[in-house]
Amino acid sequence: MMNTKRYPWIAVGLLWVVALLNYMDRQMLSTMKPAMQADITELQSAANFGYLMAVFLWIYGFMSPVSGMIADKLNRKWIIVGSLFVWSAVTYLMGYATTFNQLYWLRALMGVSEALYIPAGLSLIADLHGPKTRSLAVGIHMTGLYMGQALGGFGATIADRFSWQATFHSFGIAGIVYAVVLVFFLREKKAAAAVPLATDSRHQPSVFKGMALLLSNLSFWIILFYFTVPSLPGWAAKNWLPTLFAENLNVPMSTAGPLSTITIAASSFLGVIAGGLLSDRWVTKNVKGRIYTSAIGLALTIPSLLLLGFGHSLLHVVGAAVCFGLGFGIFDANNMPILCQFVPSRYRATAYGLMNMTGVFSGAYITNLLGRSSDAGHLGQDFAMLAGIVLVALLIQLYFLRPKVNDFTEAQPITTRNNEKNENS
Repeated sequence: MMNTKRYPWIAVGLLWVVALLNYMDRQMLSTMKPAMQADITELQSAANFGYLMAVFLWIYGFMSPVSGMIADKLNRKWIIVGSLFVWSAVTYLMGYATTFNQLYWLRALMGVSEALYIPAGLSLIADLHGPKTRSLAVGIHMTGLYMGQALGGFGATIADRFSWQATFHSFGIAGIVYAVVLVFFLREKKAAAAVPLATDSRHQPSVFKGMALLLSNLSFWIILFYFTVPSLPGWAAKNWLPTLFAENLNVPMSTAGPLSTITIAASSFLGVIAGGLLSDRWVTKNVKGRIYTSAIGLALTIPSLLLLGFGHSLLHVVGAAVCFGLGFGIFDANNMPILCQFVPSRYRATAYGLMNMTGVFSGAYITNLLGRSSDAGHLGQDFAMLAGIVLVALLIQLYFLRPKVNDFTEAQPITTRNNEKNENS
């Protein structure tokens, strides 16, 4: 099966389900608080529930670059299988939790295990797909994350029908079974010389060599910056858009919540597919095609943030959310493909791990900041101000990112290669 032309797409399909489970299992807890606090009284405290959510983010963030280094050194198939098995087992065990401390440590372990997936999964997809299909493949995979986030919201519905314990047990067992399925069907890319497997230790790069090369590469710092800055409004939309809808439209949260989340999820779904198709076509004619496609996505979020912040009619606010989701999806589909134009295959998981870490930490920062903003009564104003920093990131991206190849595959040191390119240009 690995030798067929269809396998790269089969792998995307297999990993799409893993991406769905990754986001669904982490999101369920946030929706099942009312059902759980009847049995675990500590959850009646908003502060305690905040600690439970925060421990996942902090550990997930710190583990992301470590996970990237591990994925660049070891066989990614077994990292993905092991990661899925562990976080699914944790999900299952959460159904047996009877105290806050048990939930806290299980949530921390979930942060470690889930962080292992994204760098390994995205770098495997990037290696399996060449420049002609890479953005579309990554975009399709990202829809699994969006779908998982949306389905996680139904945890409360299932908990009301059965119990919160049964909900954790059911989804945990589903993940464990799917991890066994992946053992038989998921394959590492054997022919990728730039991605050494665990069985060939003689050719493995040093764990810290990739980190050193990345941090000495100016292009990677630019990528890291333009990835991190849009993460601010991205996390703001995830965590505060329902509140903003309720305030600006003067509607109850029961209406604002589904309206905002469904609007963002549906438009982001369309954005990653459109962004993938456009980028894969454009890059065959212009090596900066992915940069321009990503820039279009970022540009769409700028007026969207202004309208989200200051709009007060249904047309303005919902239209802005659609435009934001579409633009962010286009941006999301092209981050790993752009990275592939500047970083060799053997260091891409490490690079994306660093990007993931900065994105998560920026999300934690903006979530707290907008919480204080909401209490002060100017959530909309601060939402709109995010458009300014996105504009700065967009201009820096367009001016400084100048790829020379569609797929950086040589083992030559990054900094040396970039210097030679700059001298030739």
